[in-house]
Amino acid sequence: MAGGTLMTIEDLAGYLKVTRRTIYEWLKTHKIPAVKMVGQWRFQKDKIDAWLERKTMNN
Repeated sequence: MAGGTLMTIEDLAGYLKVTRRTIYEWLKTHKIPAVKMVGQWRFQKDKIDAWLERKTMNN
């Protein structure tokens, strides 16, 4: 993966100030960019930041 810091679900929940349950719901409905590595979800910070920017522009 080029660039960007990898975050765990716990990292992401803290970063976005939401619960882990919310992250799992977003994963289930494919609302958030993620990759599953060795059975665990990981999130690239730069992709999360871009996703947040798109969400902000659409609202």
